[in-house]
Amino acid sequence: MYQFYMDDMLLPVTPGAMTLKVANQNKTVTLINEGEINILKLPGLSRISFNALLPNRKYPFAQYSGGFQGAQYYLSKLEALKTSRQPFQFQVIRTDDRGEMLMDSLIMQVSLEEYELEENAEEYEFDVMAKIELLQYKPYGTKTIEFKKTETATEATVTEKRDTSTAPKATNYTVVSGDNLWDIARVKLGDGSRMNEIYELNRDTIEAAAKKHGRSSSSNGWWIYPGTVLQLPS
Repeated sequence: MYQFYMDDMLLPVTPGAMTLKVANQNKTVTLINEGEINILKLPGLSRISFNALLPNRKYPFAQYSGGFQGAQYYLSKLEALKTSRQPFQFQVIRTDDRGEMLMDSLIMQVSLEEYELEENAEEYEFDVMAKIELLQYKPYGTKTIEFKKTETATEATVTEKRDTSTAPKATNYTVVSGDNLWDIARVKLGDGSRMNEIYELNRDTIEAAAKKHGRSSSSNGWWIYPGTVLQLPS
């Protein structure tokens, strides 16, 4: 079973297909008498595209996290994500027969680049088809040069301004409402992909909290609860 989340919005009908394109920034250069060479560079930003059906009728196969909402509800959410100029979390959650999240689920910070709406009475009747394109978002910082004058010489030192939202601040962290391990790893460790390190370091604590709240497991850290104190990796 799959679930598609855009920020906190669960798409009611899971798209039947998704395309994830990993960009390449390698550069081909022609050298005199040497032919072509390939200069390898870091990969570019990934692009994600899919079609999502936004129903105006309540279908038994659809998923509604907060009760049935018509297509206009989801359209307003899409417009808010497009105009906010803020990145958000995109998740494709894959679960097994017991409802536990599998490790090959996709979690990525993205921006909503564009979306196209199609209304076709013959094909979709009263529903709306949204063609959505997302672009991977990577946080960045800036560098400044500070010149310090001494008695013997003038020396230049380069200091980097770190984004305080991504810099590690403490060895422990207390979970609050709305948290997930990916965001905690992104904010506290500077890299959301380190969520598995946090889970492995706090496996007993996280699993105990899940059982306390009536779950058989945390689904590898998917379910975490406010008040849980997590130890952060160094």
